[in-house]
Amino acid sequence: MGPIDALVHLVNLFVPALALAALAAALAKALWRRELAGVRWLALAWPAAVSGAVVALTGLVVTGRDGRMATYAAMVAACALTLWWRGFLRRR
Repeated sequence: MGPIDALVHLVNLFVPALALAALAAALAKALWRRELAGVRWLALAWPAAVSGAVVALTGLVVTGRDGRMATYAAMVAACALTLWWRGFLRRR
């Protein structure tokens, strides 16, 4: 495997976490428009993406493979908890 292939594999490891964070932050801003009016989209998406990336790496280390359903379920839970914390609890 060459360096370009290795970089593509590394990027593809984090794409689900980034896509989930972007989509979840946008949906949260749309659904809770009034409650999250003072919170920027990037302030929601960035921590959710980091938590998803940490879960993806942890799932890779624990299971030895990328793309397990348990890892994706944990990624969704981590993203939801991070959005809840950043959007609602941290503002108080």
